[in-house]
Amino acid sequence: MPANAGIACDIFCAVIDNFGDIGVCWRLARQLSSEHGWQVRVFVDDLHAFQKLCPALDVDRSRQTVSGIVVEHWHEPAHVGDTLEVADVVIEAFGCEVPHVYVAAMARRESAPVWLNLEYLSAEDWVADFHLRQSPHPRYPLTKTFFFPGLGAGTGGVLKERHLDAARAAFEASPQTRDAWWRQTTGQPAPGPDSTVISLFSYENPAVDSLLDQWRDNPTPIVLLVPEGRISGAAARFFGLPPTSFAAGSHVERGSLRAHALAFTEQPAYDALLWASHLNFVRGEDSFVRAQWAARPFVWHIYPQADAAHLPKLDAALAHYAGPMPAEAHAALARFWHAWNGVGNPDWADFQRHRATLERRAAEWALELAALGDLAGNLAGFTKSQLK
Repeated sequence: MPANAGIACDIFCAVIDNFGDIGVCWRLARQLSSEHGWQVRVFVDDLHAFQKLCPALDVDRSRQTVSGIVVEHWHEPAHVGDTLEVADVVIEAFGCEVPHVYVAAMARRESAPVWLNLEYLSAEDWVADFHLRQSPHPRYPLTKTFFFPGLGAGTGGVLKERHLDAARAAFEASPQTRDAWWRQTTGQPAPGPDSTVISLFSYENPAVDSLLDQWRDNPTPIVLLVPEGRISGAAARFFGLPPTSFAAGSHVERGSLRAHALAFTEQPAYDALLWASHLNFVRGEDSFVRAQWAARPFVWHIYPQADAAHLPKLDAALAHYAGPMPAEAHAALARFWHAWNGVGNPDWADFQRHRATLERRAAEWALELAALGDLAGNLAGFTKSQLK
């Protein structure tokens, strides 16, 4: 049995926007359960958003078990499920605040649980200083520990399952597997070696029109894979289609560009989309992390904030990821990332000139990031040291 077998864990998640919050929590829950033997319960306030990532979920049930994990519909901030059972480990994701009645029950517990505030991922230098900092509760004999994911030493790392590298290697090594994926996902065989395959998962982005124009005029074929999402409408307009016409299963062409509209991809299947592509456009936190493990060049659409507060976070990630690259390639990557995030115009030809360097760096970075340990394993190890 795993060393942490029998540990009960409650994860509280409020879905603020899109799928990032529940996406991270669900990956963490599955990994703690499958790799560390924990008994996990997830409280989540938006089952409809959750179901997009986990189709097996029944949005009409207040309590259910999916993949061995208990899921509670968190109806309101004070709600604590059908029965008040305090776990050994309590994780409030992204500062969502554990219900007051649950916190009071934590204080009454014979041995206080390990209470963690799982923060958003950031690559900024200050993260290492605040990771594992503690905050005593003002009324109860309880202490909350802040657990920060990160891309550098001294942080909690990011989520990565133990089987992931082997699964990617098997996909890459098998032409039959790749062709079967293409036929199942797009209805067509895998494109030829002269094509550049790009996955496009993004928030609404005014830069997409310029980029689609450049891909249309590219000297070699480009195959675009567009999962259902907030960028789908812009893609439909480019091809002269009503928004509803560019639905899953659609194929359209203009010039050198051929685009496939894909159904919204559930979590376990998203990695294969990244592996099948030469370049991945990703957004938010969860797909950003998965793109790094795919060991492919990627472009990050960071969640936009008021007063451009997101740009220093973007630059901090670039500093980690692109730091050792040659100056010209580093600058081209930075220009392209900034353009995709609203600063300047994307220059596809400039970006493509450095493709070989970007591919080498993507593979190197995946190895460097793995050296930090994975977030679930780091969290489980810290928890074990705290449980008495």
